[in-house]
Amino acid sequence: MTKKIQWGVLGAATIAVEQVIPAMLQSEYCAVRAIASRNIEKGREVAKSFKIPHVYGSYQDLLGDNEIQAVYIPLPNHLHVEWAINALRAGKHVLVEKPVAMNSKEAQELLVEANKHPELKVMEAYMYKFHPQWVKAKQMIQDGEIGHLETIQASFSFFDADPNSIVNNKVFGGGSLMDIGCYPVSISRFLFDAEPKRIVSNLEYHLEFGVDVHASAILEFDEGRCVFFSSIQLFEDQQVKLFGTTGSIAFDMPFNPQPGKQVKIWLVKENTKNEMVFEPCNQYGLQADIFSKAILEGMELPVSLEDAVKNMAVIDAIKESDLLGRSIAL
Repeated sequence: MTKKIQWGVLGAATIAVEQVIPAMLQSEYCAVRAIASRNIEKGREVAKSFKIPHVYGSYQDLLGDNEIQAVYIPLPNHLHVEWAINALRAGKHVLVEKPVAMNSKEAQELLVEANKHPELKVMEAYMYKFHPQWVKAKQMIQDGEIGHLETIQASFSFFDADPNSIVNNKVFGGGSLMDIGCYPVSISRFLFDAEPKRIVSNLEYHLEFGVDVHASAILEFDEGRCVFFSSIQLFEDQQVKLFGTTGSIAFDMPFNPQPGKQVKIWLVKENTKNEMVFEPCNQYGLQADIFSKAILEGMELPVSLEDAVKNMAVIDAIKESDLLGRSIAL
């Protein structure tokens, strides 16, 4: 039998219950041993539905389980660094939801702690990077299929006016930029393989909730630019288009395609439009398996924690540009 990493899940968040736990249960290298929830009854319900053998009423109790090798942290943003550090100190590998922290200073604190535990692996959970459509798109760019990549155009939106929603909670690190605007930030750095040099942005804040409901920004790189907006008070939609000097690439479902559905990307160049179809896959499962396999084989992770710190620095700069009302250099 294939050896599997024994996982614990800190919290019964929606993304864990609806996406990550089901993906882990279907994966090749993951076994979900335990879940912890401060609401023990909720934890028991989740454990029963997924046949998870152990339930804990506190996160620290789960970290005390010596059989658990790695933890997945889907907690609200303001708890990411605290519990990632606690997990490292308990000797666990850590897969932590995006964004990794509330700001780059917090992210740097996690990096400092992680460096004290070189035997343990820590990664920010940007699952899109492991979907075959993005692997293919990046390869096409590197191969010059659209000439020189000049501009990334992206948007991500949904509507949530619930005052009890985490995305509308300022203390918890809510807002459109932190929840979904972080994806265009990540993909631009992923595709340009560089950091932006200048940023100009505009954020619109909710008068009651205090979180940004709309965010837009231009990220200027040495090699090109990313233009994007995110919103938590617009119709649900997601788009990415990559413009090169000799062609373009477009996605029909760039960020969170359904595991059971095909996805398509289109390569347009000269007078041709080439449609590429990707069979159903689960990017959360691919991410968990790659992380688990890296543990089993003692290999480096494909994405470093330093990358997460740099991504948070760009998010901080977007907020600063809006606050100052001008573009800023990084």
